[in-house]
Amino acid sequence: MFHALRIIAHMGSLQRLAPLTLVALLVAILGWSWAVPLAIAYGIVAQFVLEYIFHRFVYHREPPVDQPTFNALYRSHIGHHEFPTNPEFFTGDDHWFPVRVAAVSLVLHLLPLWPLVGLAEAAKLAFVALFLGSALAFAFYEYCHTLAHLNVPKGWFGRRLTRSHLAHHLQDHDATFHVSFGMGWIDRLFGTALDPARARAQFDRNTIRSLGMDPEDLRLVTARKAWGLPRDPRRPGDGPVV
Repeated sequence: MFHALRIIAHMGSLQRLAPLTLVALLVAILGWSWAVPLAIAYGIVAQFVLEYIFHRFVYHREPPVDQPTFNALYRSHIGHHEFPTNPEFFTGDDHWFPVRVAAVSLVLHLLPLWPLVGLAEAAKLAFVALFLGSALAFAFYEYCHTLAHLNVPKGWFGRRLTRSHLAHHLQDHDATFHVSFGMGWIDRLFGTALDPARARAQFDRNTIRSLGMDPEDLRLVTARKAWGLPRDPRRPGDGPVV
């Protein structure tokens, strides 16, 4: 647990969100009303759904043909699948990305709320929902994801979390897109829960880490070299924690 907390404490994305989350907490306390806890709850649920959407449709999209674009996707996610125990690849390298997503979401929520509750109240609720509720859910996601990949003693929570997430890495990379503990309902809702029979039928030991791509695909080889990774991700000793 503490090892995971030390790792996420050094994540650039969380460090950049932290001051805004503290401001949002202050806004929530000073502007407390019946709507504030609803805004926080909404932000939490919205973030868990967004986690699923990004993981499935952005990080697991069709691999780009253009090498620089592929390299960016590799750094964001494919590299994590090929080298799942490398903490440098637990997250992408764009540490401002969550802040930008939250800022865009703030505007998108502000516009429909403004005519209903006024500009000041709309700004307060949207800011609290996204920079407090969603930010806390995002931090929980990073903790769950990090813990799942660490080779450390784990209790009931950690073992269940690890089994659930590593099914995505080791059994079927087209299933179990949720990561945060307790969010399996999202995969069930969208039809991507793990089907063991389907996973066994389509399992390919050679391509499971490379998301179905030939491990010797020139795009993969080039991306590994660009990010300073070994040429062969299948070497002994680099398997994920089970």
